[in-house]
Amino acid sequence: MADSQDPVRRLRDLLEAPGIIVAPGAYDCLTAKIIEQAGFSAVYMTGAGTSVARLGRPDLGLATMTEMVANAASIVDTVKVPVIADADTGYGGVLNVQRTIRQYERSGVAAVHIEDQESPKRCGHLDDKRVIPVEDMARKVRAAVDARTNDDFVIIVRTDALAVTGWDDTMRRCEAYVEAGADALFIEALRSPEEAERVCAAFDVPMLYNFVESGKSPLIPSYELERLGFKLVIFPGSAFMAVCRTVTEVMRNLKEYGTTAHLMDGMTTLQESFEMVGLSEMLAQDATYAG
Repeated sequence: MADSQDPVRRLRDLLEAPGIIVAPGAYDCLTAKIIEQAGFSAVYMTGAGTSVARLGRPDLGLATMTEMVANAASIVDTVKVPVIADADTGYGGVLNVQRTIRQYERSGVAAVHIEDQESPKRCGHLDDKRVIPVEDMARKVRAAVDARTNDDFVIIVRTDALAVTGWDDTMRRCEAYVEAGADALFIEALRSPEEAERVCAAFDVPMLYNFVESGKSPLIPSYELERLGFKLVIFPGSAFMAVCRTVTEVMRNLKEYGTTAHLMDGMTTLQESFEMVGLSEMLAQDATYAG
């Protein structure tokens, strides 16, 4: 029987329990800790945020599998809650997808999502995306399912077809992906609450909603998404977009005034910052080995 404290099993339990899973996006260990301490039951490792923060590049498929897995492993090592990770297109053909699944599974994440965009992919809320044939993606899904060693490991399949080939093809793709073994579906860039409600009514597997501030989808609150039938909602950009604005403002003030003293009410103290990542706990642990 699986350990109830195992994050992989815990995510499966959450999927089977009542209520929507809200997973804000972390791009590094600090943002993951903040999310966990805020009381959320899961963390989402954002691919866009990983690209922006670790590479200093936009989300245009530039992050490699090894870079993404390394970031996922660091985040998993930081938090106790399940981590759901972006795995882009699986980074190649069916054999690449299988290696990707094995690497992510070893990193300790509880779930990944792979998508049907052509490689190099781009952020799902940018224009001019392209998708691979549905048959090719179904093969990737089957390969991903076969590659996992733990049946509790959740494979979420994302389609970007809505903005490329339209509604009917999107529905056809989702049916094929479920048949191929997808545990959950992620239809990118839904355009209205009505579309959101229709997709939830169409499929029996858990559905994921992507809440992207300033993106292409309506900003539907999590409680309303739950009413519509969604089981998961991710907020991939909330943290890194807020950081971009906040740090820009701090640096502008520092450049203009030569000091940040007047901004301290908007900052944590140094002690508070260290406490957020376990200062007291680690010092207590260190003390057990003293003398």
